[in-house]
Amino acid sequence: MTTVPSALTRVLDGVDLTVGVARRAVLRAGARLPLPSGAASLVYIAEGTVQGHPPLNTGCRLDVDRVSTLIEIDERPADSALTVGDAFLTLGRTAFELEADGRADLVVFDLEFSDVAQRLVAGLPDPVTVTAFDALEPAAAALAGSMGPTDPPGSPARQGDQLICRMMAQTVLLSVIRAWAANGCAPEGWPSASPDPFLDRVVAAIHEQPGREWTVESLANVGAMSRSAFAERFRHAIGRSPADYVTEVRVEAAKRLLSAGRSVSETSRELGYASDEGFSRAFRRRTGMTPSAWRASQHAAVPA
Repeated sequence: MTTVPSALTRVLDGVDLTVGVARRAVLRAGARLPLPSGAASLVYIAEGTVQGHPPLNTGCRLDVDRVSTLIEIDERPADSALTVGDAFLTLGRTAFELEADGRADLVVFDLEFSDVAQRLVAGLPDPVTVTAFDALEPAAAALAGSMGPTDPPGSPARQGDQLICRMMAQTVLLSVIRAWAANGCAPEGWPSASPDPFLDRVVAAIHEQPGREWTVESLANVGAMSRSAFAERFRHAIGRSPADYVTEVRVEAAKRLLSAGRSVSETSRELGYASDEGFSRAFRRRTGMTPSAWRASQHAAVPA
């Protein structure tokens, strides 16, 4: 569909992590890596081949001919296996185990999504399997392959900056989603925040301009609806009021701006708040912390 590129951009812009910790798991032949339900994980196969339990025969498994200049057909494992350069994302709806055929080196990202991002990725299938990820996104694959201390560590655990680790994990995650969507794996109509194209237009506008002085009336105009009909349809489809959703998107945008080094005042002005105090109150209601305290917490070292 012609709307997918702009919608995909909105999804990628809105996917923010609160935690993105990378670790390495080195498995011997027959050893298994559990990926429990209820936890989102992204796995990059740095070395070896693994089988999935249950079988990984869903998700994006690209036609080998499309990347034949980079991968020989005989080098691909069975459809239910993952090999070097593949990526696997589970959102935790089902428990999985990855079993090594021989020695395998896996980079595992433990993910926690922000509130807004959880709804944006809700439209993804579980799991998402991207074969030949290293061919489709070589820079992100190289980044993934270099991350994470050995699990269990062969040397004292490396201290790292939590913000940098989260940003690196987010880069890899967004590249996996982009590779999945941009190479013919996304179902028709994905991504969509709701089954209502008029509301999709409203949600896209909020994400594109979170600092605009949005009112229920102006949002209803974007969706070509009356004020009363819009408010009811929005709450039914999105699960919250338009004002609540605007505030949530603004707070998530504020986190990205603060992480990038913007001051509280700069962030407040960019997101349309009349005062720093008003911005701080809204931010604290959502996060339990002031903007300055939240920013300081993001630079705390990852525990050993």
